[in-house]
Amino acid sequence: MVEYEYRVLQLPGAVSRADVRVLLTEHAEYGRWELARVRLFTGGTRKVWLRRRIIRVQRTA
Repeated sequence: MVEYEYRVLQLPGAVSRADVRVLLTEHAEYGRWELARVRLFTGGTRKVWLRRRIIRVQRTA
């Protein structure tokens, strides 16, 4: 079974799409996050859910 950890970012409407793209690209490249969901609210506020896999290391004897 695959387990994920989530990070929620809330971005104000004043942030441009280009700036949001740069922010999400950095999270993806350096933190190994992937885009799970985006919700756009009235007023331009965006709520972005990022997820990444939890890798469990099994102990060897």
